[in-house]
Amino acid sequence: MNNKVVLAFSGGLDTTYCAVLLSKNEGCEVHAVTVNTGGFSDEEIKQIEEHAYRLGVKSFHCIDARERFYNDVIKYLIFGNVLKNNTYPLSVSAERIIQAVAIAEYAKQIGAGSVAHGSTGAGNDQVRFDMVFNILIPDVKIITPIRDNKLSREEEINFLKENNVLMDFEKAAYSINKGLWGTSVGGKETLTSNLPLPESAWPTPLTKNDDENISLYFEKGELKKINDTNYQNPVDAIIALQEIAAPFAIGRDIHIGDTVIGIKGRVGFEAAAPVIIIKSHHALEKHTLTKWQLYWKDQLAAWYGNWLHEGQYLDPIMRDMECFMENTQKFVTGKVFITLSPYRFLVTGIESEHDLMSKKFGSYGEMNNSWSGEDVKGFAKIFGNQTAIYNMVNEGHDKN
Repeated sequence: MNNKVVLAFSGGLDTTYCAVLLSKNEGCEVHAVTVNTGGFSDEEIKQIEEHAYRLGVKSFHCIDARERFYNDVIKYLIFGNVLKNNTYPLSVSAERIIQAVAIAEYAKQIGAGSVAHGSTGAGNDQVRFDMVFNILIPDVKIITPIRDNKLSREEEINFLKENNVLMDFEKAAYSINKGLWGTSVGGKETLTSNLPLPESAWPTPLTKNDDENISLYFEKGELKKINDTNYQNPVDAIIALQEIAAPFAIGRDIHIGDTVIGIKGRVGFEAAAPVIIIKSHHALEKHTLTKWQLYWKDQLAAWYGNWLHEGQYLDPIMRDMECFMENTQKFVTGKVFITLSPYRFLVTGIESEHDLMSKKFGSYGEMNNSWSGEDVKGFAKIFGNQTAIYNMVNEGHDKN
């Protein structure tokens, strides 16, 4: 029997439990894999590796998927200005897909008989991981101890204490997932419908109190420059913007949404860079895209974000929509001006050679240079003609 198990390992409470259970209690050959989608520094990866070996795993491997995460997913979330329920930038759901694909590829590479993940039975991640594994490695068994045994966080903590595992269990009271596209915070208050997260629960405290003006430069929809600093790699630009804006406690919110499994879910998140980038990019698009480009992109982007959220990234329709969104970015180039303040930010304006609000064609509410008053009279009569005919034909018939 092939007892080689690839475990998706973050070093948190859930995956720590899985590592101990599978290696010590189940006698499996556990190969822990951390897929770094922007949530870990080199020092943190080293600490996770040491932690994994203390738990009894056979091997540890880290996959740096940050650039893949940007190129395959984040780029299109920016092009689509995707905010789930007009709030959440899909911080976790976006990276879970890339992590699942990387885990599946690694399991195939080392010939594992099983893959394991620490998802519970009450969230979206179980569906995302399982679906990717079923598609890419259908002959590999999926092991999910926490879901199968319906474990609470308290039960996991007690088990680990009984097995002499040392870690910060107080910190484990919240489930914190940090990534390139934001950090989610779940537990305690988010399990209610009314309680806010306390200041101590947020990973990044407020340390900047004075307003700060910055500018972002986009080239064909991609962030290339912050103030006077150029970035060849958009991943570096996102990280730099996060360092500038996060100390303002910008991008904090609580998302209430519909899970894949049909129940409502509530989670806190902080995503300073993602929210600022999306709102700045959207402002630039409002100036450089036509009305119908904006309209149809909004329709497709909302559907794209929801399908990604529900784990359907591998559906070929996603590639089709990505082609459409990328094509719309041809002239989305220019500078966006933003003012950062404690807990909020303001997009104050843009500069672009592709700005359709060009004064040479007129100024809204002031003057125009492209038509006469007589032109407008005829246009208004023709534009409303069908509705006028409808009212005249049906006058007196609709008494109710």
